[in-house]
Amino acid sequence: MRMAVRRERLCLRKPFQTSYGTVSERQLLVVSLTDEDGVVGYGEAAPLASYDGVSLGRVERAIELYRPILESDDAGRSGAEIVDACRRADDVPQAFAAIELALWDRAGHRIGKPVSALLTDVPAMDVQVNATLSALDRAGAAEQAAHAVERGFECLKLKVGVGDDAGRVAAIRAAVGSDVQLRVDANGAWNVEEAVRSIEELAPAGLELVEEPVHGIEATRLVRDRVASRVAIDETAAEHGALTAKVADAVCLKISRCGGISGLLAAAALVRASGAEPYIASTLDGPLGIAAGVHAAAALASRGPLPACGLATLSMFEDFDDTLVPMRGQIAVPSAPGLGVESL
Repeated sequence: MRMAVRRERLCLRKPFQTSYGTVSERQLLVVSLTDEDGVVGYGEAAPLASYDGVSLGRVERAIELYRPILESDDAGRSGAEIVDACRRADDVPQAFAAIELALWDRAGHRIGKPVSALLTDVPAMDVQVNATLSALDRAGAAEQAAHAVERGFECLKLKVGVGDDAGRVAAIRAAVGSDVQLRVDANGAWNVEEAVRSIEELAPAGLELVEEPVHGIEATRLVRDRVASRVAIDETAAEHGALTAKVADAVCLKISRCGGISGLLAAAALVRASGAEPYIASTLDGPLGIAAGVHAAAALASRGPLPACGLATLSMFEDFDDTLVPMRGQIAVPSAPGLGVESL
């Protein structure tokens, strides 16, 4: 195979404020793998240093270490064997996720099937997604929420730990009524005592989930034992043993952090075996990463109920032609071969 790598930059329409900082743009690495028959597969690396501590340069160096593995003449290797060899060369999940996505995309193009059909016999045709609300003021948050509901979203997600949390949550609930699910995400902004107080303050508005109120397995266990609201982990899911620790009601999984689609599906199986619910979200990924998340979600949904996934984020970028537009709160699973979207 031949490998090519390029950097791409996507700018957000508006800066996105989280408890770990403000995101105004995303820099991605797009990988292409071309086999001896000229069939091309595309993958994407989407590290976010402020979120996962991994820089784009670190991922770029890892991918270059994978080049001799990918471009060797060792014919007959399976995709899993190639990814395992890359992992042994440099264990950076965000890097070998890009390789794995490109391999899945190429495999789908070779046999003319979408990736979801390679993952399971009867994938879901649509994936329910949440709308992400970014406004930091009450009026703006209420307006965004009302607009999302008009577009058919049944689940809304709001970043908290960034100021006036109770005021914004109350304004959103007043704007959309009681039937819409409201999910809040603190990105670990609080310690245990702060988390308990904040959740108790927000709970009367009705919360579907409180995502990553604190960082760490034991801290999450302490919070969950003291609040009535359902608790999910996200960043904490990266800790050793977290997927089976039984400290949360749900676990947010990311294509990038799991090292690709196969790693995510394996992680989801562990989560379900522990009694918790998995769901998939992105760290403001590009189109290839979002498409991979949608295909993985389609496979998971075919095996059991799946909470709304955080994959409706491409519209947050400016000057971008989004082919995965949610309709009535759902993203249709691409039916074209491979990942079913064009690379940047």
